[in-house]
Amino acid sequence: MGYILNKDQMDIVNLAKDYAVKKVMPLVPELDNAPELTPETEEGKKLLDLYQGAVDLGLTTLEIPEEYGGLGQDYYTVAAAYEELSKVDAGFATAVAASSLGLKPILQHGNDEQKKLYADFLNGEKTSEKAPVPGFCAFCLTEPDAGSDASNSKTTAKKVGDEYIIDGTKCFITNGGVASVYTVFAVTDKTKGVKGISAFIVERDREGVSIGAEENKMGIRLSNTTEVIFQDVHIPADHLVGEEGKGFIYAMQTLDLARPMIGALAVGIAQRGIDEAVKYAQVRQTFGKPIIKHEAIAFKLADMDIQTEVGRSSIINFLNKYYDERKNGRYNYSREAAICKCFCGDMCVQVALDAIQILGGFGYSREYPVEKLVRDAKIMQIYEGTNEVQRIVISGQITKKH
Repeated sequence: MGYILNKDQMDIVNLAKDYAVKKVMPLVPELDNAPELTPETEEGKKLLDLYQGAVDLGLTTLEIPEEYGGLGQDYYTVAAAYEELSKVDAGFATAVAASSLGLKPILQHGNDEQKKLYADFLNGEKTSEKAPVPGFCAFCLTEPDAGSDASNSKTTAKKVGDEYIIDGTKCFITNGGVASVYTVFAVTDKTKGVKGISAFIVERDREGVSIGAEENKMGIRLSNTTEVIFQDVHIPADHLVGEEGKGFIYAMQTLDLARPMIGALAVGIAQRGIDEAVKYAQVRQTFGKPIIKHEAIAFKLADMDIQTEVGRSSIINFLNKYYDERKNGRYNYSREAAICKCFCGDMCVQVALDAIQILGGFGYSREYPVEKLVRDAKIMQIYEGTNEVQRIVISGQITKKH
């Protein structure tokens, strides 16, 4: 693949790959078709065991520096590892990646104590009595009236003495029901618009934190997605991340770094589509020869491979820009992040559809894995900012530049 990784980096990638293939893959058909994956069901318990295995291997601490107890990996390695997880199941990969999403604001803007606190939660040293599995966190930004327009947030955080009191409801929160700790964005000053939003650390065990119903999703069913409700939740003032009023900026910076990781999940889906299509096309025969020998199929596979490799290259291009900018203390990589997420999201949907077309009627059947790829792929155009929003970001950057 396009990543140029050394042996130590490849060891991490292969660790993720081996776990996904040996442990996750055998359970995917059963869990994907389960009507419910709540902790009370047998299928839900099996999923929690898979989550626990990922924590035990350190897959939720890939980005955490070694001084805080993490694996201290660079984002090239993380993206390549996420691709391998997503090739097996994009829902499981989403759950692992979402813990890193909640972590990113803390790593970028938290103090040492906050980084250590979060690290302890993600490596399982600190946990919640209410969380069904240790080692997961969640990024709580989206609300019923504040999805693409995060500035329309209604959740509030009121400063009272040496505490903040948080009230509000977050929705479509990945890991919402399994997280031990949350990164929550709330309004501290309604008069200042986006400049009145702040970021906070909220532990699951805080009184007033509750979980809504789990979403019954079309795809990525091995990820947990719920409402998270905060009702008169008291947290210490030292749980404020960074500065008051900077939360919206922190959220946007986090999403700029997270969107290429969604690109990596999308590339994983696309690569699995190619792998399944090639495997089928080599054995399916029409007119006296394998269909891969027919130009119509061979060229379709070539186009799928071209698009997937370009998507992978867009992730690498973003990371090159990211590290160059951060070395100089800048955050100017929104354009590259949006291009990467938008292209990879659109690309993986088309590649998954092409995989179905190559398998024909078998591709449409649930006996084969490719129909699932389409169901999983569609969310790549929606979460972490819809692809329409990405085009707004890109066009805005073009206008700004010229």
